[in-house]
Amino acid sequence: MENIFLFPFPSRGDNIVLSYMFVIKADKRDLDTKLGVLRKSGKIPAVFYGAGEKTTSVTLSIVEFKKIWRDAGESSAIKISTPAGDVNALIHEVQVDPVTDEPIHVDFLVIDMKKKIRVKVPLVFEGISNAVKSGIGNLVKVLHEIEIEALPADLPHNLVVDISKLETLDNNVFVSDIKLPSGVVVITNTGDVVASVVAQVEEKEEVVVAPDLSAIEVEKKGKKEEEGVPGAEPATTTPAKEPARNAAHSVAGGEKKAEKK
Repeated sequence: MENIFLFPFPSRGDNIVLSYMFVIKADKRDLDTKLGVLRKSGKIPAVFYGAGEKTTSVTLSIVEFKKIWRDAGESSAIKISTPAGDVNALIHEVQVDPVTDEPIHVDFLVIDMKKKIRVKVPLVFEGISNAVKSGIGNLVKVLHEIEIEALPADLPHNLVVDISKLETLDNNVFVSDIKLPSGVVVITNTGDVVASVVAQVEEKEEVVVAPDLSAIEVEKKGKKEEEGVPGAEPATTTPAKEPARNAAHSVAGGEKKAEKK
């Protein structure tokens, strides 16, 4: 197992965690080796490019890379030690298995340590808000990272947000309130809200009115009376009597028959 060496940069500023130079060993990748065989051997394929470097395929120890990824994130400079020499880079993109969530491929972006770069740095919220502690409101984290510009050696691993100034519902923490180390310039709008407190809303229990079962029974009973009792024979229809004029015709006919006799 390869060792990871950490070289801390000089500390600058209060409550700011600066980047460390993480070092990981990389071997030249044999493109004829199948990915399944490579991963079963505990290796992960990777590639680095940028800053005038040609695209180079390498392999890394999966265990060591996961440590680097966890500790360095995507905003700390990493030194990749290859047979051809060392390369300074940032983790640019990590592909993960959709089932196991394990990293399966890594892209590194090569950087020039003498040129400023822009990266997004995660925010860490610290302190106690009196507004939250007293129960008058809930903490709302509006931003979880901000974009900064600095030389790779000056990049902080994270930035601390002090929420102790949130004493009332009218208070906000802005990007301009975040302390930055020397040599770091914020790119995100300084007027953007980072954190605030919103009033707690008391949830009222909804009263559910029970249905009137008696009304339902009466309605059902009424329908049955209209439809009749199932199985009963249909009522017989009495034929209408012949009109009186038909009877008159019959009498007249009888008289004519009597005359002939």
